[in-house]
Amino acid sequence: MASGAAATPPEKDKNMTTNHVRQVTELLKSIETGDAKPVAYINPIKYVQHNLAVADGLAGFGAVLQQLPAGSARVNTVRAFQDGDYVFTHTDYNFFGPKIGFDIFRFENGQIVEHWDNLQEKPASANPSGHTMTDGVAHVVDRDKTAANKTLVRSFVEDILVNGRMEKLSGYFNGDAYIQHNPQIGDGLSGLGSALQAMAAQGMTMKYDRIHKVLGEGNFVLVVSEGSFSAKPTSFYDLFRVENGTIAEHWDTMETLPARAEWKNDNGKF
Repeated sequence: MASGAAATPPEKDKNMTTNHVRQVTELLKSIETGDAKPVAYINPIKYVQHNLAVADGLAGFGAVLQQLPAGSARVNTVRAFQDGDYVFTHTDYNFFGPKIGFDIFRFENGQIVEHWDNLQEKPASANPSGHTMTDGVAHVVDRDKTAANKTLVRSFVEDILVNGRMEKLSGYFNGDAYIQHNPQIGDGLSGLGSALQAMAAQGMTMKYDRIHKVLGEGNFVLVVSEGSFSAKPTSFYDLFRVENGTIAEHWDTMETLPARAEWKNDNGKF
């Protein structure tokens, strides 16, 4: 901060955060309700779209909504967070079928100017430990630890998922106490190990190549990564909950990137 600059009062920060999170939640809910008012939260001149199945700008967003079968959409935003100019959400959708999604919106001068997301088909049943893709802790705490938690989670993804330094794995967890919401994986490091063995036996490979974003609020950190799953280009969104300096809970979605010829915009997934 420059010398003599006044700090923003904490209460003002809190109100701004609440307002932006509320706006995003209302915008997502409008997909279900058809309410046109939240569209005003989007900058009509500049709206950069990274969902590759949607054309750029407000026109592209509107065109997709018109294609939805009447009365079919359902939107239940389970978690919503803010990190600076970014609001990121975790939502249970019926959007051309049941899906679980993460959305990221970037604000500029009080309006939404950019959007990223990652959607995965919603499974019909719970995972091996009885968890769904959205249940679990949703309450934000430890906002004063946001930066430290982002550093911890980035290091985990870089060490384990990108670079495969499995000898460091146990250092990120409190023993085997790890709640897992991936539809195919059970709780704990033991559940992760069993799932990786099963994947290897089926010839399925999962590779993280690079991290594109790390966003966080308090005990929650979202990491956006690029890689491949079964040799197909894939976008990975991983949400982690940190507790007492270790990773305690994990949710994720994976989405296969379409071929370049199928993109509806030129902005790229990331």
